Amino acid sequence: MSRALCCLAGVLMLGAAGAEDARRSGSEFMSASTQAMQRDDTLNPAMLWISGGEAQWGAAAGKSGKSCASCHGEAKQGMRGVAARYPAFHAASGMTIDLGQRINMCRERKQQAPALRAESEELLGLEAYVALQSRGMPVAPPADAGTRASAARGRELYVRRIGQLNLSCAQCHDQQAGKRLAGSTIPQAHAAAYPIYRLEWQAVGSLQRRLRNCMSGVRAEVPAFGAQELVDLEAWLAVRDKGMKIETPGVRP
Repeated sequence: MSRALCCLAGVLMLGAAGAEDARRSGSEFMSASTQAMQRDDTLNPAMLWISGGEAQWGAAAGKSGKSCASCHGEAKQGMRGVAARYPAFHAASGMTIDLGQRINMCRERKQQAPALRAESEELLGLEAYVALQSRGMPVAPPADAGTRASAARGRELYVRRIGQLNLSCAQCHDQQAGKRLAGSTIPQAHAAAYPIYRLEWQAVGSLQRRLRNCMSGVRAEVPAFGAQELVDLEAWLAVRDKGMKIETPGVRP
């Protein structure tokens, strides 16, 4: 990790245990009705996807005939805290991966089943179900060299101007947070509620979907789902979020 990254991560974490922490969840920028929708699982539309993920957790898949539960047991115990630690460096593949990619690795290597398509209801359901087991826990990005290197690359992308509008993520979400753009309040871009249900989408979506939307919005070249630069951005956002609570499944406008 670069010295600048270490310093910035330290600044972001100032007050994580005290009153100086100025970070605010995206839920704080929402209307009272949308906040209520996120808080109440009986109103939160994302719970439909989570119900599907729970069913998949116990269902056999692939040539192995095994389910997720065959290896990991009950998700409430076996997956507690897992989502808080992703993205993470995967030594066998030599790259940093996010939670959705980890799920697909398990399917292919352990269950001998086909990988689930990016943004499919099946993958989003499983990812959201696993993340639900960490709800209320602090984001805890790994401190190994591989994950730190990925976060450092992600930070470079976060502050880099891109697209025809020549804007960076930081210019909106660090410098203009709390102001309004096209009638909506600009949040601080904390990612601890993903996968989320967006009223705009009328569906659950991944953090990568949101990142790609932003890139398209500034008229930049949009990487494919699973591209390493998107995972690197996720890794940096996890550093920014360190100590903040997992909110999955979030609801956003």
